[in-house]
This record gives sequence, structure tokens and C-alpha cells, in this order.
Amino acid sequence: MTTSTSVEAISRIEDPPSTRYLPLTKVFVVGIGNALEFYDFLTYSYFAIQIGHCFFPSTQTTHGLLFSLATFGVGFLTRPLGAIVIGRIGDRVGRKPAMVLSFALMGTGITGLALTPSYAMIGVAAPVLLLLFRLLQGFALGGQVGPSTAFLIEAAPPHRRGLYVAVQYITQDFAVVVAGVVGYGLSHWLSPGELDRWGWRVAFLLGAVVVPFGVYLRGTLPETLTAADRDTSQPRQRRVPARLLGLGLLLLMATTVGGYGLSYMTTYAQDSLRLAAGIAFGATIMNGVGNLIGDGLSGLCSDRFGRKPVMLYSILLLLVLVLPAYLAMNQFPAAATVYVATSVLCVLQQLFGNAALVAIAESLPTAVRSTALATLYALATTVFGGTTQLVIKLLTEATGNSLAPAWYLTGALAIGAVAVVLMRETNPASTLPTSSQQ
Repeated sequence: MTTSTSVEAISRIEDPPSTRYLPLTKVFVVGIGNALEFYDFLTYSYFAIQIGHCFFPSTQTTHGLLFSLATFGVGFLTRPLGAIVIGRIGDRVGRKPAMVLSFALMGTGITGLALTPSYAMIGVAAPVLLLLFRLLQGFALGGQVGPSTAFLIEAAPPHRRGLYVAVQYITQDFAVVVAGVVGYGLSHWLSPGELDRWGWRVAFLLGAVVVPFGVYLRGTLPETLTAADRDTSQPRQRRVPARLLGLGLLLLMATTVGGYGLSYMTTYAQDSLRLAAGIAFGATIMNGVGNLIGDGLSGLCSDRFGRKPVMLYSILLLLVLVLPAYLAMNQFPAAATVYVATSVLCVLQQLFGNAALVAIAESLPTAVRSTALATLYALATTVFGGTTQLVIKLLTEATGNSLAPAWYLTGALAIGAVAVVLMRETNPASTLPTSSQQ
């Protein structure tokens, strides 16, 4: 086998035997752990304004928000390191121990963040501790995507890979809905001062409480990595074509910029559209609901019609609709406009993102699938996704144009569309010709 071997051929040759396939209900255990991790990590984004007030003393809310968003971005710096360390454990020791380790580290980070005193209580030590716990969270999450996605690909029958991997996104986006409901409830029950002082901590502690439960659930999973998969004497089984790495990075760039750009809607509604916090957290709920719908559709459609058609049509629709959606929100800044725009864009975003992740994962050799996917994902999120919300805020301030987020998202999606066109079909159940595969 050479580096020019088709990705579909690699995928078929390295498929695990059918005795390792797991029922979809069992696979949801992976998704539950994934949901808890992403709830913890993304809740920071939804409470960025309140965290800025707590940890960054300034009479200028804008400055506090910028520092808060910058700290959110810092959490992405350790993702590549976590991807390499934990991803390698996933390829050498097993998918299960790697998933348990990433989850335990995430639990430590979220608990520490929730219990860190404010700047008013301990001074500069507060933002320093905040920074350290965000770095730990980034390290843990960097090692989460590779082993868990590899596990789902290997646990799935070939004709159900899209649906199985969709479980990861479905449970992740269910966590978004939960985070939105929690934020919505807290913003209605508490005064702005209470939300700044301690309300946001409640949201984090709710995630911390279920960490032991998640560690236990992941520990009950079987292992999908066999001794043959760990064999390092076959270097050809560990090679990844440079073209695939490049296209995978561009696809994940578009996915993460789109995802984090749309998750900024909660802050955007408050900061740019000047809507109340309750309405803004309602946008978070719509974000999660739209994502959930897109996840399920993407899994089913990519298994039925192929990864590439789903990616192509969804990203083209996104390119057409992003700017009009933001124009509508600015022209009619109300709950209904924001909710409709958010949900429609999120459905399309997840149609694209889930199919892209499946296509990349099933293209990679089993022996390096965890490390390679984790590293690609971590690089994309660190360089592009982690900076998206800060860049959007800076662009909005620099230009004075509240449509800056739409233009930034459009640019990233356009690049992603080019990568989709160049990507080959990878669905092993597809009836498309395979002679011209990568």
C-alpha cells in the first residue's frame, strides 16, 4: 500500500471485524461523556460577559469582555499538546483509557474554575488561576475528539458510521441546549449583580457534579483497538497522505470557525444587538436545537447519499444565507429574528460539520487515527476556532460594523467549500466510483 492508496480502500481494509460493532444504545455512553466535556468548556463562552466582570477589573465593560474572550481563546493553546499526548495514548494503549483520562482532567479544570475567587477577593491571582484552569481544560479537550471519534468509527458498521459519529455531535449539542436552559433560567431568576457575583458559577458546578458519573460510564466501555492495530512494524499502515492532511485541516477550520462563530450569538445578541440577557440565552437554546436537528440529518443523509454531497450542499447554502441572516438581525433586532436566523444557520452548519468529521476520520489509517484526527482538530480549533470570538469582537470594534461576524464566517466557509470540492467520497457504503479516490 502506498500513500496514493484510496482512502476508501484504506477504510475498508482496516475496518474492525463485525464482532467489535456495538449497538447504538451502547455508543451513547461515549456521547454522554462528550456532552459533559463540551458543556463545561462552552459554558465559559456563554457567560463571557459575567466572567469578565468577575475576573478583570475595569470600568469599561468592553475591555473586560475582551479580556474574558481572550482567556477563552487561551484555552485552545494547549489543545495541540493534549491532542498529541492523549491521542497517542489512544493509539498505543487504547481508546477507552484515553477517553477516561481526558474526561477526568476536564472535570478537574471545570471544578477549579468554578471555585476560583474573584479579583476583588484575591487580586491578580484570580485571573492567573482562571488562565491555568482554562489551559488544563484545553489540554483535556484536545485529547477528547481523536480517541472518541476513532472509537465511534471502529464501533460502527460501515453503513452506519455517519450516524454513530453523529452521536458525538448530538450529545455535544444537547449539552449546548442544557447550557442555554441553565443560562436562561439563571438570567431570569437572578439580578445582573447576582449573575456577575455567583450565578455563572452555578452553571459550571452543575457540570462538575456529574464528572464522577461520566468517568464511571466511560470505564464500562469495551476497547476497539486491537493488538494488530497497535503493531508499529507496518509503517505503511501509519502513513497519511499530505493532501488528505491539508484538506482535513481546511475542512475542520471551516467547521470550527462556523461553530464557534454561531455559538458567539449569545454574546452578540447582548453586545451588538443590545438585547436582554434572557433573550440572548434563548439564542443559545436555539443554537443547540438547530445543531441537534442538523446532527441527526447529517448522520442519516451522509450514510445514505455520501459524505461529499451533504458537505457540499450544506456549505453552499450557508454561504448564501449567512449575510442575509445577520442583516435581518440588525435590521429587526428582536427575539424572533435572532432565533430563526440562529436555528437555520446551525442546522446547516452541523449538516456540514458532522459529515466532514466522518469523512476525515474514516480516511485515516486505524493505527494513527486517534493521534492524527486529534492533532488536526486541535490545530484547527487553536488557530481558527479558538480565536473566532475574539476576532469577531475586534473586527466589530475596529470597523464599527455589526456585520463583521457575517463577513468573517463567509470567508472561512468559502475556503471550506473549496476543500469540499477537492475532497473525495469516503463512505464505504457509497455506490460512487472508487477508481479515482485519493
